[in-house]
Amino acid sequence: MERIYKTMRNIGGANIAVGVVLISVGIIAGTVSIVTGAVLLKRKSEITF
Repeated sequence: MERIYKTMRNIGGANIAVGVVLISVGIIAGTVSIVTGAVLLKRKSEITF
């Protein structure tokens, strides 16, 4: 029984680590999107079609 609990503890820790990484990637992607959108808005007058 102890082995099962140790395995479950390790898997829980791994899930928390993956969650933290995914949250970090999401925040970084959102920041990059906002910055690039601001650059596009700043240079709106230079864009011609």
